[in-house]
Amino acid sequence: MAMAVPSTVSDPSVRSAIARLSREFPDLGPDPIVLVVRTCREELRGSPDGALPELVERLARQRLRVSLD
Repeated sequence: MAMAVPSTVSDPSVRSAIARLSREFPDLGPDPIVLVVRTCREELRGSPDGALPELVERLARQRLRVSLD
């Protein structure tokens, strides 16, 4: 998995995914969640804007689950 440099741009799809995934994966702490979500957002940059919040969160959730296995 390629890791992106954390974005300085405030993106609602990133903020909402980080908030929900932080509650879902409290044992991971914020730093890995933020990095995975921002990386997923960067990888999905060509996707339609309306689909981004769901796509970002789903991809990040899957990657976080795999990291716990």
